[in-house]
Amino acid sequence: MTNEFNILHPEPLLIVVSGPSGVGKDTVLHMMEERGEYPFHFVVTATTRPIREGEVHGVDYFFVSHDEFAEMIENDELFEYAIVYNDYKGNAKKQVRDALDSGKDVIMRLDVQGAATVKKIVPEAVLIFLTTGSEEELVSRLEARKTETAEGLKLRIATARQELKRAKDFDYVVVNRDDALDKTVDIIEAIIQAEHHRTNPRKVSL
Repeated sequence: MTNEFNILHPEPLLIVVSGPSGVGKDTVLHMMEERGEYPFHFVVTATTRPIREGEVHGVDYFFVSHDEFAEMIENDELFEYAIVYNDYKGNAKKQVRDALDSGKDVIMRLDVQGAATVKKIVPEAVLIFLTTGSEEELVSRLEARKTETAEGLKLRIATARQELKRAKDFDYVVVNRDDALDKTVDIIEAIIQAEHHRTNPRKVSL
C-alpha cells in the first residue's frame, strides 16, 4: 500500500499558547506539565523583567540582565524577541530546534505580538488564543494580581483590550473560565491530539 499515513511517528508540532496578560497562560501550562500525560517540551522564555515572588529561574523564565539579553540578540541566538511592558522577552532558537528534533511537541508561551512573529517565521505553527469569559473578568484578574503600579496596571488593561481583538488571527480560541482550569487544559490537549490526526499533517521546519 502506497502513501501510508505515518501513524506511529507523527510529526512534532510547534504550539503557541498566547493571549492577553491575566488570562492564565502560566497557570494553564503549569497544569499541563503537572499532568505529564504527553511528552511536551515547554519552552522557557528569557526575560529582563525582575523575578516575582514564587517564580523560579530556569523554570518560569530565564531571568537575565539587559546586557545579557543584548548579547543574545547580537549573537542571533533568539527565535523571536520583543519589548513587552518595557522589558525584553525572547526564546532561544536552539531550545526549540533541539526539542523538535527529539520528536517532542514544543509548546511556547507568548504574548500576542510574539505569536504573530512566530506565525510569520513558522506558518505551520498551531496558534491557540487563551481568553477569559468577558472583558470585565480579564480586568478584574489584572487588578487582583496587584503586581503593577497604578500606571502599569492601566497600560496592561489598555493593551489587553486591544489584544482581545486579535483572536481572529489564531487557529483556535479557548476560554479559561474561573474555577474551570481542568476543562481548559482538557480542551487544549484535545486540540493538540486532533492536530496529530489530520490527514494532511503540519510539518514544522526551522
